[in-house]
Amino acid sequence: MSFSMYSASIPVFRQILNSLLAILNKAEAHVEEKKIDPNALLQFRLYPDMLPFTRQIQIAADFAKGAGARLAGQDVPSYEDSEKTFGELKLRITRTLAFLDSLPQAAIEDSAGRAITSGSGEKTRHFVGQEYLVHYALPHFYFHATTAYDILRHNGLEIGKKDFIGSW
Repeated sequence: MSFSMYSASIPVFRQILNSLLAILNKAEAHVEEKKIDPNALLQFRLYPDMLPFTRQIQIAADFAKGAGARLAGQDVPSYEDSEKTFGELKLRITRTLAFLDSLPQAAIEDSAGRAITSGSGEKTRHFVGQEYLVHYALPHFYFHATTAYDILRHNGLEIGKKDFIGSW
């Protein structure tokens, strides 16, 4: 059986992004029920040198849209990092999901050997498609999605593995 670049990317990004949407709904309900300032969660960091929750969600969405675009041979859309509420973060994820849905499956399937460049300046990295997806994009995507989950779990949100994995 051959390796499907599409199956290893877009459905995976969609699954976890949809899980993050559901988790964001739970976080909104949690702060309302517990009468917590939403910024206490939105700006929370697991450690002072780590990025806050809001940024973790932004970066997870960026890796999904960036990987999808690069694998499809398209320009990566630029999103402003201006989200300050759970609702705005949900809109970013929804916009990312819509973008992923717009990508041509055939172009992604043909990307295993495609030259892919990520970053700029001294952070420029060069890959071939499958290496980029498996060893760079997916690990980064999962790191930031997991860190966002961990921040909420650490702060008392009643979520578990099923919430993170979601349904597929």
